[in-house]
Amino acid sequence: MAGRQMMPRSKSRILLFSLSLLVFSLLFFLSSFQQGTRLPPTSRHSLTTATTAETSFVASLDHFLANKSPSTKDDTASPDADVTPLDEAVSRSEADRLYSDPYYPVGLPLRVYVYDMPKKFTYDLLWLFQNTYKDTSNLTSNGSPVHRLIEQHSIDYWLWADLIAPPSERLLRSVVRVHRQEEADLFYVPFFTTISFFLMEKQHCKALYREALKWMTDQPAWKRSGGRDHILPIHHPWSFKSVRRYVKNAIWLLPDMDSTGNWYKPGQVYLEKDLILPYVPNVELCDTRCLSETNPKRSTLLFFRGRLKRNAGGKIRLKLGAELSGADGVVIQEGTAGEGGKEAAQNGMRKSLFCLSPAGDTPSSARLFDAIVSGCIPVIVSDELELPFEGILDYRKIALFVSSFDAVKPGWLLNFLRGISAARIKEMQQNLSKYSRHFLYSSPAQPLGPEDLVWRMMAGKVVNIKLHSRRSQRVVQGSRNVCTCECRPGNVTDTVPIIS
Repeated sequence: MAGRQMMPRSKSRILLFSLSLLVFSLLFFLSSFQQGTRLPPTSRHSLTTATTAETSFVASLDHFLANKSPSTKDDTASPDADVTPLDEAVSRSEADRLYSDPYYPVGLPLRVYVYDMPKKFTYDLLWLFQNTYKDTSNLTSNGSPVHRLIEQHSIDYWLWADLIAPPSERLLRSVVRVHRQEEADLFYVPFFTTISFFLMEKQHCKALYREALKWMTDQPAWKRSGGRDHILPIHHPWSFKSVRRYVKNAIWLLPDMDSTGNWYKPGQVYLEKDLILPYVPNVELCDTRCLSETNPKRSTLLFFRGRLKRNAGGKIRLKLGAELSGADGVVIQEGTAGEGGKEAAQNGMRKSLFCLSPAGDTPSSARLFDAIVSGCIPVIVSDELELPFEGILDYRKIALFVSSFDAVKPGWLLNFLRGISAARIKEMQQNLSKYSRHFLYSSPAQPLGPEDLVWRMMAGKVVNIKLHSRRSQRVVQGSRNVCTCECRPGNVTDTVPIIS
């Protein structure tokens, strides 16, 4: 009897032990899975601090060139390269993803193929800048130092440097670099269009543009999509200008979308296709400590430093200067972007509540981003301005938008600013301290920095890119083209009353 009673107990203990082991294994697996989906410790830390990130273009570039060698791989394709093998490989890859990933093609991370271009399009141009940037006598026709213009439009460097960095050194989770073209959602073309424009002799630059154009359009991936899934950094409005008409299907990375026709031809740029990126700020970040020290001492109501005489929409500057100069609490200064100008602008912005941000030759200027990182509330007078990452960021929380019509009315703008409550000003200053991180390019690129927001915005374009690419591939030769109107209404700014 005793033996018969012990056997069930033994079996019960074994069963209980087995169940306990199973539960423990399940908990361990879930714990491991959750840890795998979290950011690594360095990434979590970087969400709250960027102390280890380099935000100086010159310093970052020096480190990059000292530690990075040009790739021995070369993606140069034959002009008559066959598209069919790539097209079939892409179809298989997309079918696999469709049936295995319940969220495809929506979601992150984006898969980006970075072309290995000949170094005359990449490293040679970076070395050219490095060897010449100290020559401050190299000025543009309007007196601005060439190297400063290149720095403020250096988005091509920051994106590329992050994409090609070893995975162990990258913090972003919104994008991964793939090394097989059939796996890519998008293709990045790392040609430094702005450096070549400013530092090369005009005819040599145009010749290099033509070479780059041929190199791109020879690629099977370009031929397959007509360039629709290719990203081109064209952040200065003069860069790549002589050959733009041949690449208008590609995704352009731009500073703005001037609809006057002065910089971009009708049908070349529009929000559904292209992406607006912020300028690199000309001034240093006013961090939390800086803001706590400067905000109580901001005695200037409205500050502006820059060139008052501009073309196109920038003519508003002269009218504003005439209206505001000499008014109580207003500082209007004529100035350039040299080192002395940088220090004067930085000091002025840190002493001011509001910073005037009118249109320049184009609707945008680096001044807007200088104001944001200085904790100075931007007053935007640029009726057709498009803003970076506006699908993610709400600029009404940090800036005031004023129509050109209202801004030049005698006394209107100053009465408007003086009528804003202290509570509202404090709220906007606090929001500026939170938003600054979204406009600081850095190495390594930081989560929620501009490089990260680029790919989050790009993710929203992928489905539409695939739609238009496939549609172009299956259109029957000789069929009637579907008419699409490229004439889009301008982005006109209305004055929005401030709720005190």
